[in-house]
Amino acid sequence: MNTGTDDLLARVERGVGVVTLNRPDRRNALSRPMLDALAEVLTAFAGDDTVRALLLTGAGKAFCAGGDVKAFAERGGAAGGEETFEDKVARQLASQRATTGALHTFPKPTVAALPGAAAGAGIGLALACDLRVGSPTTVFATAFAKVGLSGDYGTTWLLSQIAGPARARRALLLGDRIDADTALEWGVLDQVAEDATTHAFEIAAGLAAGPRQAYASMKQNLLDAGACSLDEAMAREVPRHLTCGQTDDHHEAVRAFVERRPPSFRGDPTTPAST
Repeated sequence: MNTGTDDLLARVERGVGVVTLNRPDRRNALSRPMLDALAEVLTAFAGDDTVRALLLTGAGKAFCAGGDVKAFAERGGAAGGEETFEDKVARQLASQRATTGALHTFPKPTVAALPGAAAGAGIGLALACDLRVGSPTTVFATAFAKVGLSGDYGTTWLLSQIAGPARARRALLLGDRIDADTALEWGVLDQVAEDATTHAFEIAAGLAAGPRQAYASMKQNLLDAGACSLDEAMAREVPRHLTCGQTDDHHEAVRAFVERRPPSFRGDPTTPAST
């Protein structure tokens, strides 16, 4: 897939949309072309029926170093440049909603593969994914305070939701490096593998072969769980659950269970079960 920039690579393999942050010489620090392309790719993959899961990773030995501090220096700081303050806020908010926000609400399963470090805004991108696979050398470093910034790309909210408020305060205020073992304990990583990218791809491919409508409904339920009461959540779960029960995928799974074989999911979210 042509992303329009070398800073971001994208392809589809075995039903997985593979997105690679591709600035290894800068530890995949974010650039405007990278972020613009990421927003476009996420929109395209969300609407592409051949893409049934998403893998986000970084080229080389790092996942993402966050903001490009060298670029900050060149333009006089993170808030530098010729735009008005209001225009900067509007542009950056739109970009962050189209990247971190889009990953968090992506209608298909998402997996982040972290071959190495994630820092600053890179943590936000990783935590916006459903699952995260690291390597033994993966570390997380919020790093915002070290450059006199407070945090963006949803990092504070996502870290608080996943690791808990106390751990988020510790990570942000003290800037401690979080190693792979600690990240597993905190829930910031779900698994660790020697080859994080290959292992994460196999997880994503397994999800891509699963029941598409069920996964989409699960993701809606999970998003609702943090924003509504139990009664409201159940009121939303029931119609989704019954809708899944009308699909060929559900009927195939039931047949496979009775026949003691693995199910073969077709994954068409719009087709009710045939009679």
